[in-house]
Amino acid sequence: IFTACKSRGSNLRVHFKNTRETAQAIKGMHIRKANKYLRDVVVKHQCVPFRRYNGGVGRCAQAKQFGWTQGRWPKKSAEFLLHMLKNAESNAELKGLDVDSLVIEHIQVNKAPKMRRRTYRAHGRINPYMSSPCHIEMILTEKEQIVPKPEEEVAQKKKVLPLIVKFTHFSNSGRFFNPSDQNLIRGCRSRVE
Repeated sequence: IFTACKSRGSNLRVHFKNTRETAQAIKGMHIRKANKYLRDVVVKHQCVPFRRYNGGVGRCAQAKQFGWTQGRWPKKSAEFLLHMLKNAESNAELKGLDVDSLVIEHIQVNKAPKMRRRTYRAHGRINPYMSSPCHIEMILTEKEQIVPKPEEEVAQKKKVLPLIVKFTHFSNSGRFFNPSDQNLIRGCRSRVE
């Protein structure tokens, strides 16, 4: 039985670092919540907290809801992830999954081979002008429904009491014994009493 669907894109022309931070922000989210969040990022109503690749990233008040200080609004990364979520949703419908119970179980962003261009500098020099594309993959799974236990099982479990075994310590021998063990008690009657 299928309970998961996936979506992946290779060599996407979108910054790796921005996309990685955006992907981490939606990891574990419900699909509807993730869609709303990414649309909010595009219109700058919510930010993406930059936790790893945050050199030179400014602080913003919106990052406080994530327990962080630095954040940005990577519009292009959010749009790419929205397209991938839409693709994953279509795959889920094709498999016959319940789309409203999908959760982003796994999302991963990897570096793709850099693409080369050139920029012209002073005194006739040429420097590289590289882009940093990325591969993205995500797996969505149906969230397990929390089903309460039947009352009969709960009632039966309450009746069963755990077996409590007490151990008594011999003061002069340093050994332990079980008082319910009659053989030991018979042999050590004088010590026990």
